Amino acid sequence: MASRLLPALLLALSASALRAQTPAPARLSFADAIRQAAGSTQSPPPVVELAGLRTDESRARVTQARSGLLPSISLGGSWANRTLNPKALGFSFPGVPSLIGPFDVVDGRVQLQQTLFDFSNLKHVSAAKSQVTASVAEGSATMEASAQNVAIAYARSIRSVAVVAARQADSTLAAELVKLAIAQQQAGVSASIDVTRAKTQLAESAGRLILATSQLERNKIDLARTLGIDPSTSIELTDTLSEQLGAADVPADRNAAVTQAIAARPDLAAEVARGHAARTAASAISAERLPRLGVAADYGLSGNQFPDAISTRSVSVQVSLPVLDGWRREGRLAEQRAVAQEFDVRVKDLRQQVAADVDRALLDLRSAAAQQMITRERLQLATEEVSQARQRFQAGVAGNIEVINAQEDLVRAREADIDARFGALAARISLAGSVGTARTLH
Repeated sequence: MASRLLPALLLALSASALRAQTPAPARLSFADAIRQAAGSTQSPPPVVELAGLRTDESRARVTQARSGLLPSISLGGSWANRTLNPKALGFSFPGVPSLIGPFDVVDGRVQLQQTLFDFSNLKHVSAAKSQVTASVAEGSATMEASAQNVAIAYARSIRSVAVVAARQADSTLAAELVKLAIAQQQAGVSASIDVTRAKTQLAESAGRLILATSQLERNKIDLARTLGIDPSTSIELTDTLSEQLGAADVPADRNAAVTQAIAARPDLAAEVARGHAARTAASAISAERLPRLGVAADYGLSGNQFPDAISTRSVSVQVSLPVLDGWRREGRLAEQRAVAQEFDVRVKDLRQQVAADVDRALLDLRSAAAQQMITRERLQLATEEVSQARQRFQAGVAGNIEVINAQEDLVRAREADIDARFGALAARISLAGSVGTARTLH
């Protein structure tokens, strides 16, 4: 039985057996992953790239809005061959033929239109610029969220690395206990059931190792997708679940952290910018009631033939004053004001949410620190328990049921220690995200 289990265990101990081999895996540190997630490299994640494109779109809309204040020049030309019925035009006099023509008419013209004053258009340009500010803030919020998501994905991956290492240690210990149980049985100091129990634990350890290795590969795929790279890319994680990982520019004091969060959170800045843009748009709609002043001019040649054409021109000053459009303008204004008020409510609620996020992250951080102290002591005691139970079994004063129980306690202690370290790292990431400094994680 042992001869069949040991080769299976050796196969399970090799994590690379479950992943296609690549000649040069990409080494990725936690800080490098954060920089790539925040768009600081040449290949940002798709969400960050899309946010940049949306900002470009908003800048293009400023150019569109400004076009109403700039001159408009057009060129036109025409040729026509006509016949006229003078009577249809009211000319019914003796000697006037009933049909004139056919004759040619040519015309070439340059036309210019220029707005001299349009306060509403100026306001629309300001509203478009406000939308650019909001789009830039949204892009910053996207980068912050991307950095936080990648940080969590990296943390899950290195947690899986720690779990695989723990399962490998469990399997190594289980293999040693199988050898010990066989030796004890051959020495006549142990029953065959002890060997069976040890082999059962060996099989369970091998199964846990296979599941842990599979989960590690799944988490690496998720990390690759979060970074926007090919999921088949072989990634080598260079960081571990250490207490130094996940540090960021976060004040230690709670009030200072909340103050910084209100000033630095890009999602809050985006809501404020969107509210300002909505109010500016409402002001632009209101300004549509004001008169508009413009000038129009054209110059060209007209005649029956181009060689005989003569120059003609016209210049006009145009003033328009909107009076009534079926209350459509008032409806648009009421809608835009409601949108602005909606953003004001969101900003007020988000300010409270910012404080709640900071408080929750600080609570999680304190809880994780206390949990780490407990799990470290628990892991030490579980290791001592396995050693003592092993010595008692080896001395023949007890069966290996004590060893099996101690081994299971050690498995749970290792899991709890990994969970505590992962929880502390997740709390540090959450705190950085709550303050708006996830892009400074390292």
